[in-house]
Amino acid sequence: MDIELSPQDAAFRDDVRAFLRDNLPAEVKAGAAATPSVFVEPEIGQAWNAVLNKQGWLGYQWPAEHGGTGWTPLQRYLFEKECAAAGAPNLTVLGLKLLAPVIYNFGTDAQKAQVLPRILSGEDYWCQGFSEPGAGSDLASLKTRAVREGDHYRVNGSKIWTTHAHHANRMFTLVRTNTEVKKQAGISFLLIDLDTPGVSVRPILTNAGDHEVNQVFLEDVMVPAENLVGGEGDGWTIAKFLLENERGGSCHAPKLGYDLDQIETAAKDESDGKGGILADQTDWRRRVAKARLSVNALEMIELKIISEIAKGRKAGPQTSLTKLLASNLRQEIDLLAVDLYGPAGLQLETARPLYGDNAPAAVHSKAAQVASARYLNSRAWTIFGGTNEVQSTIIAKSVLGL
Repeated sequence: MDIELSPQDAAFRDDVRAFLRDNLPAEVKAGAAATPSVFVEPEIGQAWNAVLNKQGWLGYQWPAEHGGTGWTPLQRYLFEKECAAAGAPNLTVLGLKLLAPVIYNFGTDAQKAQVLPRILSGEDYWCQGFSEPGAGSDLASLKTRAVREGDHYRVNGSKIWTTHAHHANRMFTLVRTNTEVKKQAGISFLLIDLDTPGVSVRPILTNAGDHEVNQVFLEDVMVPAENLVGGEGDGWTIAKFLLENERGGSCHAPKLGYDLDQIETAAKDESDGKGGILADQTDWRRRVAKARLSVNALEMIELKIISEIAKGRKAGPQTSLTKLLASNLRQEIDLLAVDLYGPAGLQLETARPLYGDNAPAAVHSKAAQVASARYLNSRAWTIFGGTNEVQSTIIAKSVLGL
């Protein structure tokens, strides 16, 4: 979808496009293309972060007074769209887009000075400790306990589905500091160094075969009280603020559109009718067209939200709408890729014998090799950041007034 830009915004877009053309490393782009999960591995992501940080663009969503670019909402959208079109990796949102806004909105001056620069420099790599074995979408039921002892909190409990905890050196987490009040009122927001004695990380391997998530165990972990963000009992308010950023902190349509473009390009190259390739089949083409219309519709909704933010209004529950639509679209687009490549989407040594000497190029394609793993990984989209059911409930209550 094209939008009419002012001369200033068009010049900004062209500058971003030229920068990406000249500065996006080929190995970073290749790493992004071969990544089945939401986040690339740190050696890829941090390399790209360093390029953007040198340019002063890494904190592109941050206010200028906190080390960010101070860009307008439309400029942030244009940056994301050009990054998607260039095949750049998703930025790791945990520190940049989730924790950072919490710190510069709720943190002390000391926390701002200590946390924010180290996110930009890459010295700290953060993970998020929210979900627990008995508290996923129902975060109010979390049981990880933090008891104040002098100038420290003693923390005991467990966090699960903790993305990149095996790479991270720090974790922001929700803990229960009061058991005598309403569940939501007893939750606090705490920053934990993962090299503290008592912290252990256990890998969780997914059906996609990747190691992206983990379970984190906290056994008598002593955390300085100065690592409390906000006051005791402010965790629920901070968590709602953070989750709105997680659901709507980025525009989804540009990346979904890019992935759909890649599938359509591959379909043109591979429409030889061999080995289950569906590019010439009407039903598959119809599904592609439907996905394209849905991506365009999502982009219109996201642009509407951007225009509201530009007027000084909060995104609010509309982020639940974009999260719901984007999650379903991500799964549909990844399924289109699996169906397109057919047996070519299996591992190379498995796929080649199925074709014999007449194997199409898809058998050797990295996109084909990652298709099935990406599809399996994307099943989590309708769960993380709040399930589809949670988003639907928020929309029903807050938007429709039901």
